[in-house]
Amino acid sequence: MGYLYYGNYATYYEVGRVEAMRSLGLSYKELEDSGIMMPVLDMQSVFVKPAYYDDVLNVATTITELPKVRAFFSYEITNANNDIINYGKTTLIFFNWERKKPCRAPQELVDKLAPYFK
Repeated sequence: MGYLYYGNYATYYEVGRVEAMRSLGLSYKELEDSGIMMPVLDMQSVFVKPAYYDDVLNVATTITELPKVRAFFSYEITNANNDIINYGKTTLIFFNWERKKPCRAPQELVDKLAPYFK
């Protein structure tokens, strides 16, 4: 059909989250290696315009609140013309894999994000 498959947007959101964490000097892999997982609890996606095969897309990712047990992300995906083609939100929880229970956000993450919420 020539259009980008809608299911790919969840992957773009994930890439946006990983890169947002990396820009703070934190690694998703290191977080998971420490036993803290971040499963997606909720996802919302709004399709504004179609994206086409071979379009160059930009994913702008924002952490909208200082994380506690949950982390809230928002996304805005634009094309090369800077047209918004999609926006969305996800809610993730911090989950201690060993205990099999939700847990608080790692203090290192909270400390790195705190200046943005003052």
